[in-house]
Amino acid sequence: MPSPPLWKASVALTKSEAADVAAVLELDGSAQAVLIAEEPFADGAVVEALYTEAPDAAYLSRIAGREITVEPLPDQDWIKLSQEGLPPVRAGRFFVYGAHDAGIVPHGVIPIRIEAGLAFGTGHHETTALCLSVLSELARKRSFRNVLDLGTGTGLLAIGAARLWKRRVLASDIDPVAVEVAHDNAVANNTGPLVRAVVADGLANPVLSGAAPYDLLIANILASPLTRLAPDIIRVLAPGAMLVLSGLLTNQEKLVISFYRDLRFLGVRRMGPWSALVLEKASR
Repeated sequence: MPSPPLWKASVALTKSEAADVAAVLELDGSAQAVLIAEEPFADGAVVEALYTEAPDAAYLSRIAGREITVEPLPDQDWIKLSQEGLPPVRAGRFFVYGAHDAGIVPHGVIPIRIEAGLAFGTGHHETTALCLSVLSELARKRSFRNVLDLGTGTGLLAIGAARLWKRRVLASDIDPVAVEVAHDNAVANNTGPLVRAVVADGLANPVLSGAAPYDLLIANILASPLTRLAPDIIRVLAPGAMLVLSGLLTNQEKLVISFYRDLRFLGVRRMGPWSALVLEKASR
């Protein structure tokens, strides 16, 4: 697959400021990847965000509260290059790894191989690791027969659900490239027959609405679409269904929960500045 041209937005700041600025750029939703490079022996860091189209430097500077510079990058797959060599991730029962880690998969885990590429979700972001941990916890208590991974990215969470419950899982993403990546990853992890990935914006797609109601829905997206899609998400849940919401910051928890007040709030998991919410729809 040819690499898309990329643009880099960057800003130098202190280590304590880096996480907040990176979170703002991630939440804006237009970046393909956001990276933090820290100085090992000084209180300095650089936040870089990669875009497939030239971003508005003035707009990014305004939302970040810092002067951000924008420049084009050579024609290479910088998202993949920036993520290659990342260490494996242990989250709940899962062990997420790349080809370079294939020889160190420990015993007693559910291994999922995900290569860095053109979709979000290698397990290294806190929200993905949080969702994997929540799925592991849910598997100790109950089984699910009809699962939707809304905003699937690489398909990691859909693959994880398929591995846990040996049931068919529907995965959707607004990005056709992500859907292709998710399909390929499902095949590579021997869950091809169980994971179906489709291109869909929200839940209006007939494939998604036709497969409802779901007894487990995972939405690792961002606070804004989580609030906008709340009525549709609640509508497609079966009575007694579980809902896992992530992609939101800890200071956005109350806002997002307010849109799901018809559901029972079961708890929150946090990692760094990020959160995952667990809710349940009442049984009839």
